Amino acid sequence: MKGIKRLCAALLATTIVAFTVPSAMAANIAVVGGKNDDAFWNLIKKGIDDARLVVEANGGKVNYLRLQTYDNFAPDVVQLIQTAISQKVDGLVIPNWVPEGEDPAIKEAVAAGIKVILMNAGGIDKARELGAINYVGSDEYLAGVAGGEYFFKNGKKNVLCVNTVPGAANLEARCKGVIDGITKAGGTAKQLPLPATSFGDATAVAEAIKATLLQDATIDGLITISAGDADSAAIGIQQAGKTETTLLGTFDLNQSGLDRINAGTQGFAIDQQPYLQSLLAVTLLASAIDFGTDLPTSPVLTGPDIVDKLNIEATLTGVSKGAR
Repeated sequence: MKGIKRLCAALLATTIVAFTVPSAMAANIAVVGGKNDDAFWNLIKKGIDDARLVVEANGGKVNYLRLQTYDNFAPDVVQLIQTAISQKVDGLVIPNWVPEGEDPAIKEAVAAGIKVILMNAGGIDKARELGAINYVGSDEYLAGVAGGEYFFKNGKKNVLCVNTVPGAANLEARCKGVIDGITKAGGTAKQLPLPATSFGDATAVAEAIKATLLQDATIDGLITISAGDADSAAIGIQQAGKTETTLLGTFDLNQSGLDRINAGTQGFAIDQQPYLQSLLAVTLLASAIDFGTDLPTSPVLTGPDIVDKLNIEATLTGVSKGAR
């Protein structure tokens, strides 16, 4: 009997050893993003902060690397990628804003064994080209097309797309989409590129828009590449005396823009749901690092969603909870 007990104990010990697995790798993730005073990127930050709870619960960490200014855009982004590489992170979430500048650095990160997810800018084709495991965000060109079509459906025939960060691939795609969308529908559009230093400079943006509207009385629609620029555009349109005739739209949301939509002084906003972009990108990347998981869905699209008078109330509910 004692022999049987010893045999059973030995078998149990062997079974325990055989089925003991090493603990999951704790993901060390870096996320590259925009300035501290950029409202859009503060929504991204909330998504990162919420995702961080999941990552840290599994023993990992998330480091958010933010641009200080947009004046030296491409080189500064590349420097943040190099910082992440030097920190020997396991994963990198990065917008591919300026491919000609960023691509070599992202490839260097992949070659160093870092798992990469493109977020917010780049698209799935670029992700595959660079060796990233997925893209999470909106298709900026398709979002622009939706905006161009919206203008035409609402009776606008000549639209101006104001770009305060010209050269950024995702923002160029937005304006190109707007132009193609309304052109195919039967209208016309053009881009107004402003110096990158004008981003966040309400006076400079408002003055440029005012001057352009006064020079071309046929412009009846205007769209900005960011919600902050829409605040400036609203001022410029008002100063030009065009509030009643110029339909204002924008990419992305902020409270003042939503208030204008609610009041009827702004037509619409194209939402790419930035909170979801970072929440999903960080948690998907951490899961891939820690547990080897993967998604059959690529890209993971978070937009576009057009917010206007018809769905403003539901959108405001999301805003009140800090997720839009």
